[in-house]
Amino acid sequence: MANGIKDLIVLFQIILGLALTVTILIQAKGTGLGSAWGGGGETYHSKRGVEKLLFSSSIVLAFLFILISVINVLVA
Repeated sequence: MANGIKDLIVLFQIILGLALTVTILIQAKGTGLGSAWGGGGETYHSKRGVEKLLFSSSIVLAFLFILISVINVLVA
């Protein structure tokens, strides 16, 4: 029984990891590499619409990924 639960937790962790990776990559699309070192930050704009949804969902997915990782360690 415990082995089936552990497999389910690992599967859920993989799915969360993939979803988190996709949301982060979609956010980074269109931003140049120069902005990583401070370039391109001359203008400020607030997040709206899909951009805000992606930002919020990436935070939730990261939290869930960490939570599932801790649960995975405790079950092991």
